[in-house]
Parts: sequence; structure tokens; C-alpha cells
Amino acid sequence: MKDDMKTENTKIEQKKKTKKKPSILFKVNKKGLHVSSCISFLRTCILPFVRLCYPFRYFGNKKVKDGACVYVSNHYKMIDPMYILPTTKEGIHFIAKNDSKKFPILGPFITGAKTIYVGRDGTDARAIMDALKCLKSGDKVAIYPEGTRNKSDQPFLPFKSGSALLAIRAQVPIVPMVVYQKARFFRRNDIIIGDPFELSEYYGKKMTEELLKEADGKILAVMEELRQKHKQILEEKKGKKN
Repeated sequence: MKDDMKTENTKIEQKKKTKKKPSILFKVNKKGLHVSSCISFLRTCILPFVRLCYPFRYFGNKKVKDGACVYVSNHYKMIDPMYILPTTKEGIHFIAKNDSKKFPILGPFITGAKTIYVGRDGTDARAIMDALKCLKSGDKVAIYPEGTRNKSDQPFLPFKSGSALLAIRAQVPIVPMVVYQKARFFRRNDIIIGDPFELSEYYGKKMTEELLKEADGKILAVMEELRQKHKQILEEKKGKKN
């Protein structure tokens, strides 16, 4: 009897070990789109309320092509991911710190959206592997290379490595997005989306720390240029009114 119980317990333990983890990849619908029911819910039910309280308008490429890409954006507030949602009908894997899953109310949505979590220092080999798997399968990934919310007076914080590495290894386009300023209650914000570009000059190369720093610098330069051009446009409009 005891032997039978031991055998049964062993079988149960083996089943637990062999139980498959839920796939991190998004489902592909009949139209070939990589979709997420959680992202769709946020886009349909939550985004309108966010947009009412924190209105925003787009400049540049308002719609991003279907298929894999790496969104790269600066980061001011927790609502910043909402700016990305309307640019596509597809799901988006956001790369976020582990602490994000503990946020009240939002935590379950963040996890349900198949967020890729990283450690507090922003680096995690497992996260890089998961993000590459998603990109190579055709999913979209969004990363905030500053690694934390910008609470300074500067438009950008120094970039941490990761965004360039993902785009180069997966050989997918980068979609640069600039949040012009910190979101304020009932004050409209501008979101600038640049043309997708690739770091194809690095494809096939062994990416040293120096090369990665150089590639990340190119992404930052594109975003700085987008912001500066938009700033000039706003200043010209203001000058004409005066």
C-alpha cells in the first residue's frame, strides 16, 4: 500500500515538473495579426479614460506596420505605455521591472499582457532571450531604455543597453517614439513617432560593449533630433500667433 502511494506521489510530482508554462508568444489570428486579448481590452476600455484625463496627439507615423519591431521611447509616467497602444492593432510585449507586477489594480493587466520582466538594474539574460523569441516569432516589443521614469529637467536620461541589442540580433526595425513632456491632468501632450529604421550596419557583427554603446547612441540621436524638430515647429507656430 505504501509503495502504491509512493508511486502515485512520484507520478504527481513528475506531472508538475513536466507541466508546460504558458507561452509568452501572442496568438496569431486569421488575418495573420499577432494579437493579445489583454492589450485589446486596455486599448478599448481603459485607453479612452486615460485619453480623457491625459489628452495627447500624434505627430509623424501614427500607424506602425504589422509584424515585428522594437518600439523605443523615453519614459516620464506610468501611463506612457498607453501612447503606444493606438499605433497598432497587434499585441505589444512591454519590457518592465519586476516591481511592476505588484502595482495595485494595474499589476494583473501588466502580467496578462505578457510583459517581459527584468531585474531592478534593468538587465536580465532571461528577459533578453524572451524578447528575442517574441521578435523572431513576429511579435512587437516595447522598451524604455532609460530604465526608469525621468524625474529630471532633462528631456532624456542616459540610455542603458538593450534596445539596440534586440533590434540587431532579431534584425527588425526600430520605431522611435518621443513623449514631448510629462503628462499633466487635462493638458494635451504631444507624441512624436519617427520613421522606422534598422541598424543593419551591425547585422552579423560580434557586438562588443563598445559597438552596443555606439548603436544605442544612434537611437538616442534619432530621438533627440525628433524632439528638437518638434520643438522648433511649436516655437514657430507660437511666434506666428504673437
